[in-house]
Formats: sequence, structure tokens, C-alpha cells
Amino acid sequence: MLEETRANSSPWLGRDVVSVLDFSREELEQLFSVAEEMKKSLERGAVPRLLVGRVVALAFFEPSTRTRLSFETAAKRLGAETIGFTGEEAISVAKGENLADTVRMLDGYADAIVIRHRYEGAALYAAEIASHPVINAGDGKQHHPTQAMLDLFTVRELFGQIDGLVYGVLGDLRYGRAASSFILGLTRFRPRRLYLVSPPLLRAREEVLEKLREAGIDYAETESLEEVLGELDVLYVTRIQRERFPDPSEYEKVRGSYRVTRRLLEEHAKPELRVMHPLPRVDEISFDVDDTRYAAYFQQARNGVPVRMALLSLVLGARG
Repeated sequence: MLEETRANSSPWLGRDVVSVLDFSREELEQLFSVAEEMKKSLERGAVPRLLVGRVVALAFFEPSTRTRLSFETAAKRLGAETIGFTGEEAISVAKGENLADTVRMLDGYADAIVIRHRYEGAALYAAEIASHPVINAGDGKQHHPTQAMLDLFTVRELFGQIDGLVYGVLGDLRYGRAASSFILGLTRFRPRRLYLVSPPLLRAREEVLEKLREAGIDYAETESLEEVLGELDVLYVTRIQRERFPDPSEYEKVRGSYRVTRRLLEEHAKPELRVMHPLPRVDEISFDVDDTRYAAYFQQARNGVPVRMALLSLVLGARG
């Protein structure tokens, strides 16, 4: 009966959002169109209260600022209530409660569950248990689908298209889930070329490269940003995350590997280049880039609210 209902309605209705690969290009473009409408409604100050009476659970087992607050803002802008927590110390997990029981409890309280967890596969596991939609707000080292969605939406907004551009993804491509999800998201489109720029220790994992090959994406791995910077339309920068490294000595070998500065961009980048970053940054982008034409990361961060508004409204059936 559920499958029949979905077949006769939006393909987003009741969907779990575990990986960006779960969605087709057409479905992502539908999301972007709704996000565009949401952004216009925010600018007009006339946001449709589509989710009045709904409850969204924010289950953040890891600390978060932008992702948690943008989901909370998105839900509240649409009229929904939110419940939830940030960090295991605030809930019964600290007392020994397992993930399954926590998910079942939230499933009984809310119409959708947004989950962030340090373990790979936690969102998929939650989706298998819950009867309501589960949205992955980042788990493990590979999947952060809603970040990829807002990143791709930002590229579309900046250039009017996602296809045909030259991309560079810089930094931690092994442990950084935002970078991995962005790379995976590009497989749903047709980039002209993709450069993966990282130290050897932080190269993209084989399963990510395999998805690029399957999609026929023209990509190259390199350690040198300067060699490719002049070709790029989009430079997606990520921080090297100490907390993701299984061995602290590995982190010490690669910390501070790259620093994007105003001088570097003015000497090597074309004027049309836009620099993106999922934030927070440490020292990989210098502050003197912030007021240049290259900086797109604050626009990118702001887009988290309209994109997540669109996502919640589609998954909860408030939009067709």
C-alpha cells in the first residue's frame, strides 16, 4: 500500500535520505527548484507554513553548529516543532541506551528523524528501524547527503548550471564526509573535469573513485593545487579534521598541507573561480579571501536553510 501511495505522488514522499547516491538527477533538480522557491519566500518574508502540526527530531550524537541550526531553522520556518539533543552526554546513551532504542523512542515522538553520528552506517541502521523518514545529517567518513545537496544547489545558483564546469576538491578526501558526498553528488551530473587535490595519505577512497569511473567522470588525482588552479571554475576546500583520524600521528603528517590565500588566487585563478567550503574552517582559507569575488562559502552556508526547507517539505509530503 505504501509503495502504491508513493507511485501516485512525489518520489520524495516518505523517503529516507541516507546517501546522495539514492537520488537521481531528476529528483535532485526537483529539490533545487523547490529550494529556489523557498529562498524567494524567505527573501519576501512570506514563508508558507507547510509543516504546522509536524514534529522533527534532531538526533545529533555528534556536535554540530551549521547543520543542526539550519535543520532547526528550516523546520521552524515551515511551522514544525523540533525536539532533540546534541551530544551523547545529554541523553540516555550516556547511561548505556543503545542506538536502536533511541531511534525507536524518537520514531514514536516525531514525523521525521534527522540523525548525525560518528559511526558509518548509523543513518542506514536508523532508517531500517524507524517507520518515519530518516535524514542523514552526516555519519562516519563518507555520507553527508544534505550537505552535498546544498553544495550542488549553490553551484547551480552561482553558474546557472552544474554540468560542464571544472571542479577541484581540496584537502581531506579520505576522511572528510562533506568532500566525499560532494564528489559522489557530481556523479549525477556531467562535470567537464574533476581534480582531486590532497596529500597521498588523504586521497579519496577506492569506493568513491569507483563511483566516478562508473559515471564516466573525467578525473585526476594530484598533490599540487597550483598546477590545476588556473583551470578551475569551482574550488571546494575542506579542512583536515583531526577528530576523524584513527592515528594522531597521521594527522601530524598532513596538518596545514594547504592554505588558500588571496595572493594565491589572484596569481593563479581565473576571475570566474568560486571558492566553496562546508565550514567550519581552521586555517585552510585565509581571512583575506572573505571579501574577494572568489568567496562563495558564506552564500553556501546560508543556502542550508532553503535547501533543508525544501527537503523537509518534500519528504513530509507538503510539496508535490
